[in-house]
Amino acid sequence: MEIFDIIDKEGNPTGRTVTREKAHAEGIPHRTAHIWIIRQKDNRIQVLLQKRSQNKDSFPGKFDTSSAGRELHEELGIQATPVQLQFAGTFPISFAKEFHGKLFRDEELAFVYIYSQPVNINDLVLQKEEVESVEWFDLEDTYEECQKCRDKFCVPSGGFEVVQRLLRSMQTSGQMRCILHMTNG
Repeated sequence: MEIFDIIDKEGNPTGRTVTREKAHAEGIPHRTAHIWIIRQKDNRIQVLLQKRSQNKDSFPGKFDTSSAGRELHEELGIQATPVQLQFAGTFPISFAKEFHGKLFRDEELAFVYIYSQPVNINDLVLQKEEVESVEWFDLEDTYEECQKCRDKFCVPSGGFEVVQRLLRSMQTSGQMRCILHMTNG
């Protein structure tokens, strides 16, 4: 059972917790972490997205970013250490939408982290109850597609913007090589 920290209007933890199910049934504000697995290939930035299983309570069958630290290991088999996760920023998510005939309310503050260690998707161990498949996508092309149509992806625009802002600032300061491992895999 997933437990979330309940947050106040400023995004600070209140010291109380709530189950994931109750948070989304009642729209209780909480924190979450989104991990963006990225790489550079052919001078383009790519992001590894996971296709959510059809039984997920929100956005079934759509491609999304990877989940928080512990779930990164449970869902994909990736063992990430805190030092391997680069904090990129935060953004709010707020919506109510029906899935499987049930209202899903999301009020969260997402903490975005970048994971740029080499990842071979053929070596990943997918938790089939959560993840159908994974695929590399061009970061910029996917952002543009998400602006036009949401048929394939459920990646929040705010997450793209946080990641793009960090990558731009690192590029201008010459730190890009520190975060990206040059791979062709």
